[in-house]
Amino acid sequence: MRIPGSWALALLLASAAQVPSAAQVSSTAHVSSTAQISGAAQVSSSAQISGAAQGPGAAPAPAAVDPCQGFKWDVSRERALFATAGASLPAGKDSASAPGVMPNHLYRIMLLPASQVVFAATPGRTSPGEGTYAGVFTLAVSAAGKYRIAIDSGFWIDIAANGRLVPASDYEGQHDCRAPRKIVEFVLDGKGPWVLQLSGASQAAARLTVTPASVG
Repeated sequence: MRIPGSWALALLLASAAQVPSAAQVSSTAHVSSTAQISGAAQVSSSAQISGAAQGPGAAPAPAAVDPCQGFKWDVSRERALFATAGASLPAGKDSASAPGVMPNHLYRIMLLPASQVVFAATPGRTSPGEGTYAGVFTLAVSAAGKYRIAIDSGFWIDIAANGRLVPASDYEGQHDCRAPRKIVEFVLDGKGPWVLQLSGASQAAARLTVTPASVG
């Protein structure tokens, strides 16, 4: 049977529309391949980033630095005392009302407004009285020698006898340490009693120790 020419042409065109061209096949394959490669690359990259963060080669966090390790002196005795609970002790307002402190003890002292305190000798550093705290204590030692006064803040420390200041022989401090913050050494030539004067503190509460550096 002969097919009319118009019908043959229509069938030929329909068949061509259903069969993809070589260019279309290549394009489709390229898109699919690119998508697969891109997805594989993303998965690989994510795995590598995750592995770098969690793997054994990751750098450890730096250890915290103890701010009290910088002392040049051996302060193990002071450090041990500052680790104890300590005894509460209010400061005196003058030599007559001054409570006593002893070596090798930690005291949790409570200072007074500076305007209420009368010193046995003028402090070695003049501090503004308004808004600062001060106090007076007596110190008796068993023998002449060099003694350390340690506190957990940066205020002023003096020792007086017979109305005069005893010159400090040395001092040391660590700004970020609070156990202790500051240590001042004095050479005491007898048993005392000595007048321990504290001044220029920014707050009333403080901690204090007295320790022998060398005796005899």
